[in-house]
Amino acid sequence: MKKVVNFLTVAGFMFFGAIQSTFAQGAVTEERTFHQELKQRFIEGDPQFMGIVLVALILGLAIAIERIIYLNMATTNTKKLVASVDEALSSGGVEAAKEVCRNSKGPVASIFYQGLDRVDEGIDAAEKAVVSYGGVQMGQLEKNVSWLSLFIALAPMLGFMGTVIGMIKAFDMIAVANDISPGVVAVGIKVALLTTVFGLVVAIILQIFYNYIVSKIDSIVNNMEDASISLIDLLVKYKK
Repeated sequence: MKKVVNFLTVAGFMFFGAIQSTFAQGAVTEERTFHQELKQRFIEGDPQFMGIVLVALILGLAIAIERIIYLNMATTNTKKLVASVDEALSSGGVEAAKEVCRNSKGPVASIFYQGLDRVDEGIDAAEKAVVSYGGVQMGQLEKNVSWLSLFIALAPMLGFMGTVIGMIKAFDMIAVANDISPGVVAVGIKVALLTTVFGLVVAIILQIFYNYIVSKIDSIVNNMEDASISLIDLLVKYKK
């Protein structure tokens, strides 16, 4: 859990640092705090589109944090579990090994239990149970990750849509004023650029979480596969 907290802290600093550097002004006549500046830019960027991007960030972070907590709770010491199951099989048989799995957390222990539960039907039946339940556990690990990738794609798209609408507003103001002066054009262009920046910042933050989650899932799946092979070897040895 300590690693999760450290990771979230680093990601938070990166997030606020990116926004602060983006919206820092070269020369300011009136001093503002970071939160005041952020709020002002949010309002200037058209709250309709900025609000949708903010919702995408909140939902994406909620999914990411939930997945990180779940994956860290699902991480187990597979070598220790295999050794415990081996010892239990040697001393107390299948029921003792199943009890070890019941008292252990994580998907690997659940897969072991399913394999041990079918061992009386033969090694092939146990292996099929391990493979089938491994697929179920993999689905649990990847749950809601597709939604996170959706928000990563959606945030910059919403930002670009705000950019297009902001440019349209700029041209509308030019048409009404019948003048292409910088003051007339600047307002619409600023709105356009702000929505793009917020969309890209949200996508970058969520992408960091997404990559961490995917790498964590890959690590757990590799451990599951290695442990499953070790379990089948133990069962073959136990049956002899």
